[in-house]
Amino acid sequence: MPRKGEQFAGLTVALVTPFRDGTVDEGRLKANVDWQVDQGTAGVAPCGTTGESPTLSHDEHERIIDLVCTQSAGRIKVIAGTGSNSTAEAVRLTKSAQRSGADAALMVAPYYNKPTQEGFYRHFATVADACDLPIVLYNIPGRTGKNMEPETICRLAEVSTIVAVKESTGDLDQASAIAAGCDLTILSGDDSLTLPIMSVGGSGAVSVAGNIVPADLTAMIDAFRNGDPAAALQRHAKLFPLCRALLGLSSNPIPLKAAMARLGHDTGEVRLPLVELDSATMPKLEQALADYGLL
Repeated sequence: MPRKGEQFAGLTVALVTPFRDGTVDEGRLKANVDWQVDQGTAGVAPCGTTGESPTLSHDEHERIIDLVCTQSAGRIKVIAGTGSNSTAEAVRLTKSAQRSGADAALMVAPYYNKPTQEGFYRHFATVADACDLPIVLYNIPGRTGKNMEPETICRLAEVSTIVAVKESTGDLDQASAIAAGCDLTILSGDDSLTLPIMSVGGSGAVSVAGNIVPADLTAMIDAFRNGDPAAALQRHAKLFPLCRALLGLSSNPIPLKAAMARLGHDTGEVRLPLVELDSATMPKLEQALADYGLL
């Protein structure tokens, strides 16, 4: 049986926000969108964790989403990051993304204020009631401080415009419970777990590594979805060390931006409180890139 939100299956890339001299490098951002289109990527997600959304001003946040939607021009789906720990702000950002032409909103669970499970439910239900845009829930307790339990996610699945979940708990039991309990499309939020999550009912990923190897990730996802798990496993084995390096050497997106700069795809700048990858760690990243065949 098809799942809700199946139109968002496959690979969505969590776009970095390129900075140059402290401001958003709009030219590089547009070039990154075009490159993802050329690579055959299904979707892009601006203004998420990888896009350093906590450091963006409100004007920058809305401008980036608008620019990505305009540059995409219907060639690739845009799942815009519109989450906030303020429900009113999440409503405002989601309405703005809808006006810009986004295909969906990627909404992180409210962070820092640690809502109850009822608070999680009312937060997302309020945004859904205020906007018509399809919503992809984003559950990442390692950053938000509290898990949105499977029962809450399955309850939210009853809201018509809540169609998918980006599952970033690192817990296959949680992914399995969601798959068994509701019909949301499940997207992996951890590149190294994409294939395991697909094996218990997932349909794709919102990916960090897709900023540099999108075609390979798409091939892995497609292989599994097309009934060739052996080919998918072979690709997973090659991707795994690179994914672990990008997400394990330092806080995301520090290693990713360093890798993109090394590969000629980005300026490499991050905004405080993030800092550039230190010189002692850079050789480990370069080794991972070389082992993969990128250098």
